Amino acid sequence: MKGFKFAGIRAGIKKKDQKDLGMIYSDTPAVAAALFTRNKVVAAPVLLGKEKIKNGLCQAVLVNSGNANCFTGQKGIEDAIACTKIVAKSLDISEDFVLVSSTGVIGAILPMDKFETGVPALVGQLSENHVDDFADAILTTDTCRKIVTQTGTIGDKKFSIIGIAKGSGMIRPDMATMLAFICTDINILAEDLDACLRKANETSFNRITVDGDTSTNDTLLALANGAAQARVTDANSKKVFQEALTKVCFELAKMIVKDGEGATKLVQIIVKGAQTKQDAFKASEAIAHSNLVKTAIYGEDPNWGRITAAAGRSGAHVVPENMDLFFDDQPLVLKGNWQGAEAEKKTALIMKNNEITITLDLNLGQETDSFLFCDFSVDYVKINAEYRS
Repeated sequence: MKGFKFAGIRAGIKKKDQKDLGMIYSDTPAVAAALFTRNKVVAAPVLLGKEKIKNGLCQAVLVNSGNANCFTGQKGIEDAIACTKIVAKSLDISEDFVLVSSTGVIGAILPMDKFETGVPALVGQLSENHVDDFADAILTTDTCRKIVTQTGTIGDKKFSIIGIAKGSGMIRPDMATMLAFICTDINILAEDLDACLRKANETSFNRITVDGDTSTNDTLLALANGAAQARVTDANSKKVFQEALTKVCFELAKMIVKDGEGATKLVQIIVKGAQTKQDAFKASEAIAHSNLVKTAIYGEDPNWGRITAAAGRSGAHVVPENMDLFFDDQPLVLKGNWQGAEAEKKTALIMKNNEITITLDLNLGQETDSFLFCDFSVDYVKINAEYRS
């Protein structure tokens, strides 16, 4: 990626012997856009980030895992600001161009001594080749790093995008996932980057759930440093970039759900044939967030009544007698009628797959929406019961 460098090290913030401090650095101040959590309990880095992003530029991002710096009062704000100062001094850049982000346990004060020694060491590790190190440093309960790359062409000029995310639990975004960072070398105005990011987010990070919990630290940040010759100058070039950005965001969102805490299956629920777009959203969201549906998926039980019941309580306009329900291509309900024991047996076999598509056709209109979600397993309870130990 032209003009971007990455690093990730173990600074000692986590109890375990894992990387826990990462950095993204642009050789020049990059155009920046960001979306943050809508939770009313908000982490200090989010409060600071909402103010800093207003200038539309960012050159360095510092991310720590193991400590959310949330519910830490004025001390948390002061520590977040102090982190930007440490980064700015170490890189010899303006602190106005430094953003910080945190993830981990809520309520704990940042161990600032770890940042004072860790940030200079981190700066010494910055390299175009250290994306994996950065991706590892921002993980918490994740079982794998999450990186997606994409290239595109505007005219005869190429551009690249790389997306790096973390997220496994506390995932019910009302804007983004827990943490996601998008870097691109395209030349684009701040207002266009913001518009593209919002549009990409709506069909990706805003359409996933693991457990129905919205994080206090959710941040989706995009940086465009203009190092490539490709430029967004009109509707056509904006469309090309939008498609590439949306693909990166969707694939990252999919990886987050697939790596959901204790998850064994990735499920897409598609609600089609709705009278309105809002009806399609309401029904798909209710099904994706239903614990009864999620446990049935884990148990590989084609308990279709849980799905139709979730749609019925969603607030969407539904007519039970009109409903069709499919698991992949297997019909389980047609025009409100159960298709019998043989159909359930075939559906049960489909449910053994790691990835499943459920389609609910309301047969009332033309609107469609969808969500990605995962099952609930015993391991989810264990992971979260032991999270702080």
